[in-house]
Amino acid sequence: MTQELRPVTVITGASSGIGAALAHVFSAHGHEVVLVARREQALNAVAESVAAKGRPRPTVLRLDVARVDAARDIAEALARRSLEPEIIVNNAGFGLLGTADKLDRAAQLAMIDVNVRALTELSLAFVESLARRKGGILNVASTAGFLPGPGMAVYYASKAYVVSFSQALHEELKPRGVRVTALCPGPVPTEFQARAGMARDFFPAFLVRSAEAVAEDAYRGLKRGRALVIPGLPNKLVPALAGILPQPILASLMRSILRGRTT
Repeated sequence: MTQELRPVTVITGASSGIGAALAHVFSAHGHEVVLVARREQALNAVAESVAAKGRPRPTVLRLDVARVDAARDIAEALARRSLEPEIIVNNAGFGLLGTADKLDRAAQLAMIDVNVRALTELSLAFVESLARRKGGILNVASTAGFLPGPGMAVYYASKAYVVSFSQALHEELKPRGVRVTALCPGPVPTEFQARAGMARDFFPAFLVRSAEAVAEDAYRGLKRGRALVIPGLPNKLVPALAGILPQPILASLMRSILRGRTT
């Protein structure tokens, strides 16, 4: 007799920040969670903090989603545990501050691998089980996805891809009962800023929201079947501004904001 597979929510980049906050939110709403990232010790700390609240301890998978065989390895690891995805949360990603001609080229290509290629692969690899479970895909983009980003050109472009891809996938998979949501937070105080080379006060305080608040907004938006979630009223003005200002003016404005604001 074939063993029944249990539905799980798979969260990449779950060792800290928004990913860790999403692990708590999904667990609090009764989801069995699988945490994926490279740092096993940090993943275990998140898993223990979830379990400490009286919820099932998440499964931990130490894995680099940038590897070309990451989706296959995740599928095999889940199958060994009699699990299958109901929801995929593509949260893994990073940015680098600096002009594209000065930043390390290999590091920028690695950013594309994580932010774009891996997200695309994991969004598509489990569609059959997501459709069976009437589940969903939550892709973490950014308000950067609505803007040109001189000074963070590759990162902003990668998030523009995530916004466009997710909105298109939302329409394509809707007939199969799969919800697809692009989460577009503004600034969130996490390890992201330090890795990107940003100062602590890089962003105006009125734009900043906590990882916990962003995660709650993301969960509600996904469950309601929203194609786009932009946490915080000030951040909701970003796509409106992008739609009003001509692109050359917007690019020049962003260049002024991003120029020279390194740690």
